[in-house]
Amino acid sequence: MNRALDGARLSAYGGAYFFASGAFMSYWPVWLRDRGITDAEIGTLFMSRQLVGVVAMLGMGMVAHRIGGVRGMLLALAGAAIVMMGAYQLSTTFLALLLVGLLWGCVWSPTMALYDGLLVNEAKARGFVYGTLRVWSSVAFIAGTVVCGLAVDRFGPPSVLFVGWLGIACLLPFALLLPRSDARARESVQHAPFGILDLLRSRPFLLFMIAAGFCQSSHAVLYSFGTLTWRSAGLSDVTISLLWGESVAVEILLMMVSGRLMQRIGVTGLIALGLACGIVRWTGMAFTTELPALVVLQALHAGTFAACHLGAMAFIQRALPSSGTALGQSIYYALGTGATQAVIYQFAGLLYARYGQHAFLGMTAISAVGLVAILLLMRRWKGELLVGRA
Repeated sequence: MNRALDGARLSAYGGAYFFASGAFMSYWPVWLRDRGITDAEIGTLFMSRQLVGVVAMLGMGMVAHRIGGVRGMLLALAGAAIVMMGAYQLSTTFLALLLVGLLWGCVWSPTMALYDGLLVNEAKARGFVYGTLRVWSSVAFIAGTVVCGLAVDRFGPPSVLFVGWLGIACLLPFALLLPRSDARARESVQHAPFGILDLLRSRPFLLFMIAAGFCQSSHAVLYSFGTLTWRSAGLSDVTISLLWGESVAVEILLMMVSGRLMQRIGVTGLIALGLACGIVRWTGMAFTTELPALVVLQALHAGTFAACHLGAMAFIQRALPSSGTALGQSIYYALGTGATQAVIYQFAGLLYARYGQHAFLGMTAISAVGLVAILLLMRRWKGELLVGRA
């Protein structure tokens, strides 16, 4: 019973975060377009938010690396996120949305990096499999997506903001359920004999960030314009929300067998699987909006997101000592995915404005580059610590 309660306490915050993310990821472009924002401007908004998120993640990651006070930082970020929802509601012009988005990037982007760092450490310390804890975040994502799709279908695009707020409002109480940083964690942080430059000098770590970062960043066209593309093809909002939900449902199935899968193909094998799925998925989406084909292509999200993410978390857990997890997570989220996504979001906006659905082919090319990087990493890294000591 106590173990089940510990798992629930660790998972609840992620559930609230991903309920909101489900609403925003699938329908945020619809909300923006409803306010008169063009496709190229949507790309700019995504890019600018990501860029400030990079700086925020690095800064907060270094603070967490030194003081270990992750729960307090998550509480503060949750309170700020509630305030930012009100600011978005009052924003009606591109400039206003740009300014609010810059602040939002400082609040929302570091939250996941800090929470995932805490979750990786706590899972290791308490004997949990990270993937089984993360499953509940995926369940919440599906719920947020489906609820948002139903709300948009019935009440229109303005409801996106209110559905997302439901999840954000739960972040504060659920943050209180997270464990406090203990004395052992603070002591280990004080003696961590490495910093950000040591990680950036490590060639295997850089190859990892290129491979995993490109895999996650290859979702840029889907996240920015997937819903808009499918709406233009005549799919209903309910059908679209179910497509998003399906992608995360198969992600859950993969997470449930993540332990056995990792034993079979290894940490780097999971990331390689994600990149290979990306080449197939984005090429297919460039040429079809037929519902049966989309059902198959969305199922590949189990590879492009879940396999890659689980491989990335396992790499950080194994390649860095526990004292460096928060810093490693922040660098990966900030530079590996954040900075890369910032550039690719703008690139995606320009591609989509000119080529429409065929912009997905740009994501195929990005996945191919990432696949080369992970194959090089497989030759260099055999599971050893890259910096520090165990």
